[in-house]
Amino acid sequence: MTKEAINPWKTLTTDQVHESPWIRVSSHAVLNPSGNPGTYSVVHFKNLAIGILPLDKHFNTWLVGQYRYPINQYSWEIPEGGGKLDVPPLESAKRELKEETGIIAGKWTKIQEMHLSNSASDEFCILYLAQNLEFKESEPEDTELLEIRKVPFDALYQMVINGEITDSLTVTATLKVKLMMLEGKL
Repeated sequence: MTKEAINPWKTLTTDQVHESPWIRVSSHAVLNPSGNPGTYSVVHFKNLAIGILPLDKHFNTWLVGQYRYPINQYSWEIPEGGGKLDVPPLESAKRELKEETGIIAGKWTKIQEMHLSNSASDEFCILYLAQNLEFKESEPEDTELLEIRKVPFDALYQMVINGEITDSLTVTATLKVKLMMLEGKL
């Protein structure tokens, strides 16, 4: 299924064109696989993407609603955020879940690792299922104006299937957890 290949691209020069606390954008003068000159720009992420699907014993979950500036629309999604590269991903997941929802989980399962847009960025994501839930006060960051909603997992699944939710972390985590349920792993 996988074929190991030598990189067919040749990088001639690399310039950093933008940097923020979260990303760095580089522009590469390249020769493409056909040997023709071109430009390839890459967004380098300074954090891991972390997503958590909390699930209680009655198969309810919690969604976070917020306005997403890049897509200019409101989005319902699982609790998610960035994890520093020098911090264990599970530690970042626990922080994000508590921060956004006030939930503390007693059981954690890594359910997926994935690249989010590997044609233009190196952003890497780790998704977790959080169970055995305890509820405290949330502590959102000052850049977050969040709405929290408890929903039955089956309702979330239908929202994903119907295209009402398009956030990639939420779609992937939901479909993976549904598959785990169908396979008797939950």
